[in-house]
Amino acid sequence: MNRTSPSDVKAWCIERGFHPNKTLGQNFLIDRNILDVLANAVGIHPGEKVLEVGPGLGVMTEALLQREAHVTAIEKDPALAQWLRDSLCKDYPDTLTLLEGDALNFDWDELLAEDFKAFASNLPYSVGTRILMDLICHPKAPQRLVTLVQLEVANRFAAPPSTPERGTAGVWIQLDYDVRVVRNVKPSCFWPPPEVTSAIVAMDRHQRSSLTEAQKESFRKLSKHLFTQRRKQLGKVLRKSPPPFNTIDCAAIGIDPARRAETLSLPEWESLVKACVKA
Repeated sequence: MNRTSPSDVKAWCIERGFHPNKTLGQNFLIDRNILDVLANAVGIHPGEKVLEVGPGLGVMTEALLQREAHVTAIEKDPALAQWLRDSLCKDYPDTLTLLEGDALNFDWDELLAEDFKAFASNLPYSVGTRILMDLICHPKAPQRLVTLVQLEVANRFAAPPSTPERGTAGVWIQLDYDVRVVRNVKPSCFWPPPEVTSAIVAMDRHQRSSLTEAQKESFRKLSKHLFTQRRKQLGKVLRKSPPPFNTIDCAAIGIDPARRAETLSLPEWESLVKACVKA
């Protein structure tokens, strides 16, 4: 089967009585050009390991395997998992490992012990952000993350300070990754087409953060707390925050207490954390 052929994909579904599940984000990529952009963005070299969530019919899985990557793919849908076992697993027995189940229920410690070089996914829109947040918070997260997500979500991931899209997801990812929106993807590039425009997002790990793992956990708690009251001034929110965040004196570390969470740069977030949490 040509996995980027609309007629082949539709015929596969009709033959098996398979109805794509909107809740599971089963919008299958059928555009060869977009597939090439996506696979090239992963930038994998022969023999390197890639973790993929939601392979679906295996269109990106196949592209990565053809580039001689070693792929571990997690598929929740039993029918699609069986199709992958009957097709790609037989074609690439030594370089494809298929795990059937919900990615949200996997043990990340055990999974990431494989030392993956990259993560690649056409993430289900309903749970995609949660999966990605679980991944990037792990100290053994891959060096490169490449995913297809809703354009609105992509813009949040890449949002700089003082923009309306700036929020928890963006600052969490950007603490450890440089984020780049590679390309917008039209609904017509999928079957069935989603109701929204998508985007390919590439994230590359940097080493600019000086926070320890314990401080990063406090950073995530603090940023989540402050963004729930994003319209309020930092000084006022912090004074009423739970310990140890209520001890932070913005003015003492050179941050105007009248500012709001969305205006903070990452170095300023780190200063807030270090003001109340030692290494």
